[in-house]
Amino acid sequence: MKYSTLPQIRALFAMKFIGRMCGRLMLPLLLGMVIATPLLRAQQINALSDLNPPTPQLLLQRIDQLDGEVKELRAALAKMAAELPSQAPPQAAPLRQPETEPQAQPAESQGMDMNKTLLRIRGFSDVTLRGSDLKGDTTSFSLGQVDMFVTSDVSERLKFLSEIVFEAGRDNSFGVDVERLLLTYSYGDYLNVGVGRFHSAIGYYNTAYHHSTWFQTTTGRPFLFEFEDKGGILPIHNVGATVSGRIPSGTLGLHYIAEVGNGRTSRSPLVEAVQNVVDENNHKAVNFAIFARPEAIPGLQTGFSIYRDVLAPENSPRIGETILAAHAIYAGLNFEWLNEALLIRHAPRGAPRVFDTPGFYTQISRRFGSYRPYVRYQYVNVSPNEPVFSDVGLRHGPSVGLRYDLSEFVALKLQYDYTALRVGQPINALALQAGFTF
Repeated sequence: MKYSTLPQIRALFAMKFIGRMCGRLMLPLLLGMVIATPLLRAQQINALSDLNPPTPQLLLQRIDQLDGEVKELRAALAKMAAELPSQAPPQAAPLRQPETEPQAQPAESQGMDMNKTLLRIRGFSDVTLRGSDLKGDTTSFSLGQVDMFVTSDVSERLKFLSEIVFEAGRDNSFGVDVERLLLTYSYGDYLNVGVGRFHSAIGYYNTAYHHSTWFQTTTGRPFLFEFEDKGGILPIHNVGATVSGRIPSGTLGLHYIAEVGNGRTSRSPLVEAVQNVVDENNHKAVNFAIFARPEAIPGLQTGFSIYRDVLAPENSPRIGETILAAHAIYAGLNFEWLNEALLIRHAPRGAPRVFDTPGFYTQISRRFGSYRPYVRYQYVNVSPNEPVFSDVGLRHGPSVGLRYDLSEFVALKLQYDYTALRVGQPINALALQAGFTF
């Protein structure tokens, strides 16, 4: 294939023409620059001559200032550069979670406000100095229960509460007990359902005052409502389900409580009284209570309860247990009057005899500013042949004391107790207690 040379010839002629034109234009251009240079030099000299005498000095000062600022900026940059390596590791330490993890969680959890389920903890405790004339007893400082009251709103209707208690025993060693653990679902004012471990609704005191002496007027609970591990004769705790709420009754203010649970053990006094995991028999304890809070008399409450269980002690026939309780209390801001009476009936199967144990207490107190003097009388009479509490016997007597609220969170109490027994000399005891919340 042959190529034409005509385009090449045309390109050569064009390059020669452009070269000749550039040569002819260069001479006038150089002449113009030579002529214009003196004129520009004269204009610059004139311009400098027009400046005021101080102007050059000010310009020099400004240059010195700028030079100082540049040095300061350079020093600051050098300092920042030296600090960057030491700060880099903490910034790089947190690793980003893979983006696939949030997507793997259920869609409902993405809209959950975790602040609503945060635990709220309130603490209670006391320290007591106590002495008595009981033979073998010593005057001692005693640490009370360290009660951690924990609550949480699981949802708008689900509520959780527990009482975790740290307590020292007679051997001076500490133990931990979950005294209450209850999850409650509220359908409204008329129906609340809870499951877990709770205080049995027997009478008034057991549900009004829990594991904190700070709330109580006195240094301790009435003997009738003493805890199981302190020698109490009532099933204070239960594990099961509870239902409670209001009864439509207008201004009468009726309420109900229905409970079902494992009850208490009866095989041995050395065994844990509360059956937290395993019931000793298939029979369940049931309790029903009803009480009124009339609107016409704020602070007044009256009611009764009935508790039913079957105990199964070893090497003994089963024992039917029925507990009847009634109360009438007035708890005002400055005046308090508590009255409760109980009857514990044990009926061994196949035995002709039924054992009844009566008991009651009454307590009156009056507030005068930060001082609240009080008096309490209690009585319990257990038959020596009673198949469950034969070691309790008869005990009764008054207690007199004074509570002083040192602050909103600390209360000091001084109490004298006189206890008469069926067998033996009466016991005189004196206690000084500091109860507090935190």
